[in-house]
Amino acid sequence: EMRGAVLCLLALGACRCSALRVGVSRSAARGRVSVRMLEQPDEQEKIAKALKAMTGFANSYCKNTGTTYCSDPSIPSVVLKGLAEHKVTLGAPLCPCRHYEDKEAEAKDGYWNCPCVPMRERHECHCMLFLTADNEFAGDNQNLTVEEVESYTTEMGSIM
Repeated sequence: EMRGAVLCLLALGACRCSALRVGVSRSAARGRVSVRMLEQPDEQEKIAKALKAMTGFANSYCKNTGTTYCSDPSIPSVVLKGLAEHKVTLGAPLCPCRHYEDKEAEAKDGYWNCPCVPMRERHECHCMLFLTADNEFAGDNQNLTVEEVESYTTEMGSIM
């Protein structure tokens, strides 16, 4: 049974499914098999590129709308990482702060794509990414670097 499962996992690893591949190693000393999921290197490169684009967009949007980031920079950092991951996986920066029954349909609809309709129409961002001066959590920062965002999200796993 174990041999069949290992062969199946090896086949999965060989096909390199879209986002993940499987790594299997065998410890000769103990006869144990270890299985781990490995992210495709190009997936991380795409997310890094999307994070750079989303951070640049958010910085410009803050300046253009007179909004600022939350006084706790980890908040916009986590939101930006989620937006970047959705940009790569869904093709659109779908708001990562909401629950969706069907993310693909929501991304295609566009209502919750950043900046979402409530933000564009009423300057209401429930993610706390873009805050108006009257918000008690608003900071005075309109600029984050990609390095700052990465420093706050490095220990965080994927939202997917």
